[in-house]
Amino acid sequence: MKQLRIKVLVGLFLAAGVLAWGGARLWDSLGTLPGVPLAAPIVLAVIAVVLFATALSFRSRLREQRDRLPDAKGVDPLVAARAVVFGQASALVAAIVAGLYGGTGVFLVTSALDAGPRADQAIHAGLSVVAGAAVVAAAVFLERVCRLPDDKDDDYRGGGPAGARRDSSR
Repeated sequence: MKQLRIKVLVGLFLAAGVLAWGGARLWDSLGTLPGVPLAAPIVLAVIAVVLFATALSFRSRLREQRDRLPDAKGVDPLVAARAVVFGQASALVAAIVAGLYGGTGVFLVTSALDAGPRADQAIHAGLSVVAGAAVVAAAVFLERVCRLPDDKDDDYRGGGPAGARRDSSR
């Protein structure tokens, strides 16, 4: 599995932002621009919290296992792989969604900020961009927590994918 590349995520964000800005200008010239839903930043924030909590849980469980604490609950490699795939997919989608809301927000800010509803929409779009960035950060953190150590790493003390034990007691 390949690691997330920040350059790719930034590129997706910028491309989606430019397209959304142009689309918002066109749509506004033809009629009324649809609003930015209040649920957008909330949903993105919930996904970021879930990813971050998963990463913290895995990190503590892997640390306990690495330190060979009694009753240490290991991390199933398949569960870790699924979590990383979910994180990567969430980061890619969040970069695109944040770009869309970012482009729309830039249009709203530059067009007519004095209008009350447009100002609220611009705030919702800005919060969506911040929440999208939080999803990306949490996904990168989760990926780093579940990363396998290099074979050349001298301080690696056994284990397999995501630090899972390979003993016969399972």
